[in-house]
Amino acid sequence: MSEAKLGVIGGSGLYKIEGLEDIEEVKVNTPYGDPSDVITVGMFEGARVAFLPRHGTGHRINPSEIPVRANIYALKSLGVERIIAVNSCGSYKEEITPGHLLIPDQIIDRTKGRPSTFFEGGIVAHVPFADPFCADLSDVLYKAAQDVGATVHNGGTFVVMEGPQFSTKAESFLYKSWGASVIGMTVIPEAKLAREAEICYASVACVTDYDCWHQTHEAVTIEMVLATMAKNIDASKQIIKIAAGRISGERGCICARALKNSIVTNPKVITPQKKHDLGILIGKYIK
Repeated sequence: MSEAKLGVIGGSGLYKIEGLEDIEEVKVNTPYGDPSDVITVGMFEGARVAFLPRHGTGHRINPSEIPVRANIYALKSLGVERIIAVNSCGSYKEEITPGHLLIPDQIIDRTKGRPSTFFEGGIVAHVPFADPFCADLSDVLYKAAQDVGATVHNGGTFVVMEGPQFSTKAESFLYKSWGASVIGMTVIPEAKLAREAEICYASVACVTDYDCWHQTHEAVTIEMVLATMAKNIDASKQIIKIAAGRISGERGCICARALKNSIVTNPKVITPQKKHDLGILIGKYIK
């Protein structure tokens, strides 16, 4: 099976990356079912990259139905150590206008019932998640965004809602009062599962609208989101291209050792099946 150190998860409007060479389409079977789509693996700026469209080809999977555990597991099985995620979002700050990009550093999770851990059914782990995005990878993305001439904001809190409906005005004003920067539907549980898989995870958050709090802007519609997202896609692709050429070497961040000392279950009571299913995650710690 083909391998890649860098993974890219594409959001609304980003269903493929032009410029990949030596392409192979990889179908991965996981204990959590099929990923959103086949994974395209190819060479990009000297790096082996694995690309996965989170909503599937044709955008057929809604945010609550995305098989995130299968997606992260599949990328991990290909050797992915870093994930660049592209996410559309609405803004809660006047200065973060539609068409801008943001590299978030914090998350508020407002999702409901999405499977958000690999560690259940007889095994428990508590990974550190105080800083949910990899600071090292986020820094690479921020500098790459500057280099392509995008208007990009460094740091901010990303509220993740369930969807697929957009916010009510009451919710919008509430999250704004919390000091949140943007809102979207797909960073969680990706970030949580990536941390459990010891994969660095960072987001290029593409601002498409002002949600529905803004007095002088109309409430968000899907037409508005897609129109603005299309303008951000080219910048996102350029950022990924630059970042792919700059990411290399050993990782010194907490992401790479997130499971160390985090598994609290006695290895003697973990079933052989669970050890097998989670082998690519826990194998270096539990035999």
